[in-house]
Amino acid sequence: MGFGRTGTLSLKAALEELGFGPCHHMLTLVREPARIAMWQRASEQAARGNAVDWDALYAGYGSAVDWPGVRYWRELVAHFATAKVILTVRDADRWYASARRTIYANAQIPRTDPASAARRELNRRVVWDGQFDGRFADEQHATEVFTRHNEAVRQEVEPHRLLVYETGQGWRPLCEFLNAPVPATPFPWLNSRETFADLFPTD
Repeated sequence: MGFGRTGTLSLKAALEELGFGPCHHMLTLVREPARIAMWQRASEQAARGNAVDWDALYAGYGSAVDWPGVRYWRELVAHFATAKVILTVRDADRWYASARRTIYANAQIPRTDPASAARRELNRRVVWDGQFDGRFADEQHATEVFTRHNEAVRQEVEPHRLLVYETGQGWRPLCEFLNAPVPATPFPWLNSRETFADLFPTD
């Protein structure tokens, strides 16, 4: 339940290697564009205070990280009442610098491909306007939103369900939390600033 740019893609790969996949991530909407319309409807329903069919949104997935789901973390924690919760964290200033140069910069690029344009609009509604009130460019505001989110998850999720995790900690705390054996393979380090652009189509 951590924001994007807190190691969520590395965590996705780690969860899948441990057998908790497939793991839903923002990149799911790049690779499965048919799901964008589902999330558009869900975001509209949530904005109106209506019930969302979370089971349908996550059908076929064994875990989830990153946006758009993290925007609705309270609803997901309540709906999947026995699921364990992993909050990925990092220093707020470093998170903001990384997010601004990657996901926020990418969100400003006009899109001509219909699927990419729809995904961009969903991200605007859910993340940039929904999560950050249209003020992500205001560093103080964005880092306050980030910090408040992390504190809320820490306070509201039952301790036995929650792992507060930095991906730099590697396999051991993650595997202990999930009661999974530690793999012999190295922990997957993915989605550096330098490789971020390769993950998204340039239409």
